[in-house]
Amino acid sequence: MLCLSESMGPLSARSLSLLLLLSLLSSKHSAEGGSIGVNYGRVANNLPPPPKVVELLKSQGITQVKLYDADPGVLRAFAGSGIRVVVALPNELLAAAASRPGYALGWVQRNVAAYYPATQIAAVAVGNEVFASPRNLTALLVPAMTNVHAALARLGLDAAVKVSSPIALTALRASYPPSAGAFRSDLAEPVMRPMLDLLGRTGSYLMVNAYPFFAYSANAALISLDYALFRPNAGVLDPGSGLKYYSLFDAQVDAVYAAMGAVGGEEVRVVVSETGWPSKGDGKETGAGAGNAAAYNGNLVRRVLSGNAGTPRRPQGDVDVFLFGLFNEDLKPGPTSERNYGLFYPSEDKVYDIDFVLGGGNGSSSSSSSGGGLRWEEERGGKGTGTGERWCVANGVVGKERLQRGLDYACGEGGADCRAIQPGAGCVRAEHWWRRNAPTLQQLDTESKGLGIGTCRLPGSPPTFVCPSPRLAKELKNSFEFRKLSYVLDQDPPRYTNRPTADQTTAQEKWTDDDNKVRICMVSKSRDLPRFEVSKRLFKAKMQDGQSVHDHCLTMIKDLEELEKLLA
Repeated sequence: MLCLSESMGPLSARSLSLLLLLSLLSSKHSAEGGSIGVNYGRVANNLPPPPKVVELLKSQGITQVKLYDADPGVLRAFAGSGIRVVVALPNELLAAAASRPGYALGWVQRNVAAYYPATQIAAVAVGNEVFASPRNLTALLVPAMTNVHAALARLGLDAAVKVSSPIALTALRASYPPSAGAFRSDLAEPVMRPMLDLLGRTGSYLMVNAYPFFAYSANAALISLDYALFRPNAGVLDPGSGLKYYSLFDAQVDAVYAAMGAVGGEEVRVVVSETGWPSKGDGKETGAGAGNAAAYNGNLVRRVLSGNAGTPRRPQGDVDVFLFGLFNEDLKPGPTSERNYGLFYPSEDKVYDIDFVLGGGNGSSSSSSSGGGLRWEEERGGKGTGTGERWCVANGVVGKERLQRGLDYACGEGGADCRAIQPGAGCVRAEHWWRRNAPTLQQLDTESKGLGIGTCRLPGSPPTFVCPSPRLAKELKNSFEFRKLSYVLDQDPPRYTNRPTADQTTAQEKWTDDDNKVRICMVSKSRDLPRFEVSKRLFKAKMQDGQSVHDHCLTMIKDLEELEKLLA
């Protein structure tokens, strides 16, 4: 909301015109990075009432929640909260929804249309892990999904509310190596091909429940714990694709993508509808524990929100993730771990300390000792803004050997996340950047001090990293490829021992000209950051309870004027 009063003074025409541009800036950047949600299960007798749960989620910055039903009291509690909700049609209702379109319509009317849009219902999960159910429900799934989507379309809700169904990894007959991922023969053609076709035609996504904990716990002698927890490790080579994997999570997701591709559905997006790590388990549940749970969930959250969640098979893709679960649920059957996946106790205290937004602010400082969490970048990666939107630059005075030693230490014992400088990843090769661009990068570092874009001082090393943030790396790569400038990133300037010919001189001049364009583009892109931050602040501006309209408007005017200066 833009408020004007005579006492505030006039805004320039340019400031007012910025309002028209802000929506473009906001929509462009809102797509960067994935999102984090939580699964709100209620198999317990001691949980706080739904209104208190909503307040807890809001206090933690959690903006998406997935339910296992469509409980009226819960849906009413989420009304007006701004939290996006996934409701579920339970397995026991699949037969009715599949065989009777009128039943599906009535269910959607009662459980979606009756609450939308006050409650921001974003999707309907039709069934849950249907293929793993002891009841033979597989043949009912796609007809039920089809009828639920038809009901949404009839009510004019199909554009806003998507239909999907969470599948377990047991739907795969093969998942290792990831390139060999394939659905079970009883599912591939009869179920998964028509399901993926439906999801593709309706603009929806495949929900996948992925738990690296299960694979690690059953194979702890073969799988590195660091590989399972997103910590630095030697990586695992997929001999089928030649891709190297540094996390079990990536390997599982890419196995699903490979299976989808085999039935013509790889273009459909994957949403990880459940993943998590138990904070407690039985003696045979290797790896269960609060420290490992904090490391897994904390590192995953940080990675998703920083826009760095692409997998080796889909390096430019972002993944939305729903953590399991919100609370420890004391009535769940099975091993001890089943009752200890929660991020919070029923008392609303955290089971372990992680943050759910970049930059922290909703947890205590104990996350550093827990082995995970979002403060990794600030505590272990040097000064930063906590947003992931910064340059990491080479120090031109350390020398190539010290640069390599620093990188070796940081990417190994130091604990830095070095996926982005692996072969084929988004950042260009370190040695070429150091050799040619250190002076420019040093200048950029000096110029950007006031913008919060500083040098990365990695553990035990001088400031050596040479990688832009994931968002900037992606933009730069696309820009260079479009302008046919990429070759200068991986090639040294042409040099000739003898007197160059006219063609060789032309080639040298072209390389130098293109190299300058790359440097200019690099510096200019870095200056997008403050504009983006101010734009984001404007569009997230909301009046706080008790705040006066006058103060709110003054804050917005100040941001508009700051943006005008940055655009000058």
